Amino acid sequence: MGEDVRLRAVVALAQAIAAAHTPREFWRAAALGACEALGGSFAALSVWERDHGRLKVLVNAGERAVGEEEFPDSETYPVHQFPEITEFLHEQWAGGGEPDAWVETAADSVPTGRVAGLRRRGRGCCVVAPIVLHGRAWGELYVARRAGEVCFDRDDADFATVLAAVVAAGIAQSERLEEVRKLAFTDPLTGLANRRAVDTRLDEAIERYRVDGSVVSLVVCDLNGLKRVNDTHGHAVGDRLLERFGSVLSRCGARLSGALAARLGGDEFCLVSVGPSADEVVGVAEELCVRAAELELGEGVACGVASTGDPIGPLKSARRLFRLADAAQYQAKAARSVKPVVAGRDGTVIRLADAPPGARDRRRFRDAPPV
Repeated sequence: MGEDVRLRAVVALAQAIAAAHTPREFWRAAALGACEALGGSFAALSVWERDHGRLKVLVNAGERAVGEEEFPDSETYPVHQFPEITEFLHEQWAGGGEPDAWVETAADSVPTGRVAGLRRRGRGCCVVAPIVLHGRAWGELYVARRAGEVCFDRDDADFATVLAAVVAAGIAQSERLEEVRKLAFTDPLTGLANRRAVDTRLDEAIERYRVDGSVVSLVVCDLNGLKRVNDTHGHAVGDRLLERFGSVLSRCGARLSGALAARLGGDEFCLVSVGPSADEVVGVAEELCVRAAELELGEGVACGVASTGDPIGPLKSARRLFRLADAAQYQAKAARSVKPVVAGRDGTVIRLADAPPGARDRRRFRDAPPV
C-alpha cells in the first residue's frame, strides 16, 4: 500500500472519529476506519477493565461471524488468556521499546486465545495494536482478514500501530469532553447533580408525563441550621455538613428507581423522580427527614414534595412543579415540620404557590414570573 494511500486512510480515520457524537458512534468509526485502512474484513475495539481483569469488547465491525454482536453487552475475555496486553507490553516499554502491533495467523503453531478465535470464526489472520492512553495500556484494536487472503506483514503491523495512536488521541479527546460535560452538570462540593442537570431532567420528565402519564415528582429540601454551623464552627465544617447531607440524600433517593439527587445551591437540595408513585416518593421524603435529623450537626431539613400523582391541578411546565415543591418546602420551614409537606395534601400549598409575587405571607419562589 502506497504512502499516499495510507496517509489518506489516517486522515479519513481521524475525521470519522472526530465526527462521532456518542461513544458507540466513536467505537464504530474507529473499528471500521482501521478495518478499511488495513484492508481487513473485520475489526473490533476492546478495553482493558483492570478492576475486573478482563478485555471487554466494545464493538464488532465489518463481517461478523455467527454470535458476534455489533455492540455486545457481555463479550469479555479474561486478560490472563492474553498476557501480551499486560506483562508483555509493560516489559517492552520498560526496556525502552514502543507498544508495537503484532500479527497472528490461524496457522500459528502456538494456539493462543486469538489463534483459537481465528480458527473458530473462519478467519485467516489478525493484527493486534495496543491502544495506549496516558502511558498505560487502555485496550486494543484488532483487525482480521478472511481465511485464504494474504496475511498481514510487518509493514501492516507498523501501520496498525499508527492507527491505534490516532484512535488513542480520539479517546483522550472524548474523555476530556466527557469530563467537561460531567463538570457542567455536577455540584463540585457534594458530587450530586447541579441545577442545570435538574432543569434538563425535569424538562424531559414533563414531556414524558404529557406523552404517557408517567408520575413526575419533585422533593425540595432546605438544610436547616447551616448558617449557625458556619458561624459557630467555620465554613469548612459547614461544607462537611453539606457533603454529609448529600450522601444521605443520595442514599434515600436510591430507593426510587432512576431518581436524580441534586444540590440546587447553598443549602437547597432536591430529588427528581419519574415513575414511582407519589406515595413512594413521600415515603422516601419522610425517611430523608428522619435521617437528616440524626446528623450530628445541623437542625434537620424542611422538606416539600410536589407530584403529578397528587391533585395539584394543571401542569404546563416544570416551573410550576418547582413552585409547588418550593411552596411546600416553605410551608414546612415556616411550621418547623419534622415531616415533609406535600402539595395537594396540604390545603395551603397550592394557594401559596399561586399567590402574587411579593405577597407578605411568602417568599419569592424560585423561577417566579415577574410582577
